[in-house]
Amino acid sequence: MEQLTYVAPGRIEKWKVAPPELQASREAIVRPVAVASCDLDTALVRGLTPWSGPFPLGHEGVAEVIEVGDEVEAISPGDMVCLPYQVSCGVCARCKAGLTAQCDGHGGKAPQGQFYGFSPSAQEWGGFLSDAVRVPFADHMLLPLPDDIEPVLVASLSDNIVDGWRTVAAPLSERPGAPVLVVGGSGAIGLYAVANALALGSEHVVYVDRAPARLEKATQMGAEVIVVTREWPETLGPYPITVDANSTKRGLLLAMRSTDAGGTCTSAGWYYEPVALPLWDLTLRSVTFKTGLIQARPGMTEVLDMIRAGTLDPGPVTDRVLPWVDAPDALADVREKLVFVRD
Repeated sequence: MEQLTYVAPGRIEKWKVAPPELQASREAIVRPVAVASCDLDTALVRGLTPWSGPFPLGHEGVAEVIEVGDEVEAISPGDMVCLPYQVSCGVCARCKAGLTAQCDGHGGKAPQGQFYGFSPSAQEWGGFLSDAVRVPFADHMLLPLPDDIEPVLVASLSDNIVDGWRTVAAPLSERPGAPVLVVGGSGAIGLYAVANALALGSEHVVYVDRAPARLEKATQMGAEVIVVTREWPETLGPYPITVDANSTKRGLLLAMRSTDAGGTCTSAGWYYEPVALPLWDLTLRSVTFKTGLIQARPGMTEVLDMIRAGTLDPGPVTDRVLPWVDAPDALADVREKLVFVRD
């Protein structure tokens, strides 16, 4: 079968590899049909992450089930399913506590986690930009896609859409209707945070960025926008709920310093080097700061329910929908939110 492989920054290749086979009775083999690029893919192909190739690429997508093990009950061949990018069993103590990103039920490899599309675990599990992928714990992991939802719309449910949701869902449940500040700048997650905040009832969402295309999308969604033309501001607001989707020290500090007393700041950014934090300032204002991986599988069900109900529309975040065959060239220098669709 063909597998899209990340080799080095700017170098994406199609490789011929052996197709995956069922290795246990609770597994499934699926065929990805709509796969989205992720903010991390953008950083990866530019050499801005610690991961080195080669490894299979792709970790956001919708797939068709083509084979299931004897003990799989919830899905059948032919079903369309959403795939979480994190491998989890659903029954270990961590999974039951909602920590599916740190599942301890697949060989004791936590807390680093097991993921599709990233080194080194992708060597075992593969990537979604392949002709087929093996899914363990299929009844737990695979979320059936309703017939009335197009795969393209939810291709990023595996990761980015839920990542945006988790930055605002819990804080807004504690403070219904509260204003939200989203510091964007590193890709699509900030826009998904805007969409989720509005869907969850925030009365005022402010989006900060320097990219005209993302600022225009945030405006169309219903957010107020602040355009950064030179230096990022030191502080804004204050806001009871803030989100860092920037992935630079300046953006992170802006989100932290803009959080009101007793407020919550959640970071969905990626920081590979130590960053000095203004902990004394946060302490004096009793700010709660949250970071960490998203827990993809628990959030996927809630977010899919919002999409199906019509309260959340992630569609406007996608820049382009492209044929599957265009993936190697498009991803070699990706700077947009793309979805690749198999013919």
